[in-house]
Amino acid sequence: MKNKVSIQVLMLSCFMGLYPVSIQAQVDTSRLASQKDLIDILKKLFKVDQQKIDSTRLKKKFQFSLIPVAGSVAGGGKAVATAFNASFYTDDESTTSLSTITFTPWFTLDGKFVLPFRDLIWLPNDALLLKGDTRFMIYPQYTWGLGGNTNEGDKALLQYNYLRLYHSCLKKIGRKLYIGAGYDLDFHFNNSLKNDSVLATIPFYDYIKDYNQQTTSSGPVINFSIDTRRNSANPPRGVYFAVDYRFNLKSLGSTYDWQSLLIDARKYFSFSKRQQNILACWSYYWAVTNGHAPYLDLPSIGWDYYNRSGRGFEQNRYRGRQLLYFETEYRRDLTRNGFWGFVIFTNVHTVSEYEGNGFVYWHPAAGTGLRIKFNKISRTNIGIDIGFSKGFTGVYLSLGEAF
Repeated sequence: MKNKVSIQVLMLSCFMGLYPVSIQAQVDTSRLASQKDLIDILKKLFKVDQQKIDSTRLKKKFQFSLIPVAGSVAGGGKAVATAFNASFYTDDESTTSLSTITFTPWFTLDGKFVLPFRDLIWLPNDALLLKGDTRFMIYPQYTWGLGGNTNEGDKALLQYNYLRLYHSCLKKIGRKLYIGAGYDLDFHFNNSLKNDSVLATIPFYDYIKDYNQQTTSSGPVINFSIDTRRNSANPPRGVYFAVDYRFNLKSLGSTYDWQSLLIDARKYFSFSKRQQNILACWSYYWAVTNGHAPYLDLPSIGWDYYNRSGRGFEQNRYRGRQLLYFETEYRRDLTRNGFWGFVIFTNVHTVSEYEGNGFVYWHPAAGTGLRIKFNKISRTNIGIDIGFSKGFTGVYLSLGEAF
């Protein structure tokens, strides 16, 4: 059985310094005192009074989380990474959701490099939502062609550089209802392919020629969302529903004219007010609705917005013009002080076949994980998960929850 370690860090992000206010607003200090996190334990080593620690931390405008991690990554190579997360409110906590900032650079000893920066900013009273994803990647990765019935041995190693710019602004038009627009750019360049046998078997489009040139997908995106979560990094409860419709236009530099749709739905059920005891459900549908999308921009498992879907599968294992995904995770504290916790999850997905464009093959996975409370104020956890499917086992290190 294959074993790999993927460094995929779930965090949302914001522009540092924008309307910072204290995270102290309306935090239950008595409940906070009964909770423990890694920062408490580290400071206790220096014999600092616990009440003084909590009082000092609550007065800070930003709550920081920073962990170094190391391991192997998909595509091969030993990786070193740093996961940085900062959380804050731009206004009173009772009327404004938690904003966060993420910067998680990592590299491998054989020259692979990923530089991601993500932002999710809630302005005062949640009147505006600014979100974005900016990243640069030097990224080798295997591909198995299109469809849900590809053979494990029929894979080709892709090598490419990748620049992504996704930025949108959404305006509140109702209670937790938002609509807006933005601009998305996917630019793949310096592409090379060691084995073209997989792509050569795909009919209808010459994807080998398509891949061996640099490709650009550039154009506006229309955003709609409903979000009742107050903390998107580790939601205690709430609902999230989002629809993004994207137009990629030659007039804006795209290699082809094409359009895509992403529908993302999440629901969190809480069974306790004192401890984490949550059932989280996630589903998304991602599809090319019109035109010819470049091969690397087609829907693929593990390439969702935060690269967190498909635990138990190698990223990019299944690809098609449509992808449908379901996941359920149970999250529970192991200790009364919330320091230790665990999760159990299962997921299933399917991609469309290149002949007929229908869903035929379904791929399930399951797993479990350990949680260590890193920052009790922002509810940030260190996650260590193991996921498995037929023929593959993956270990995932994260700062924050998968969804």
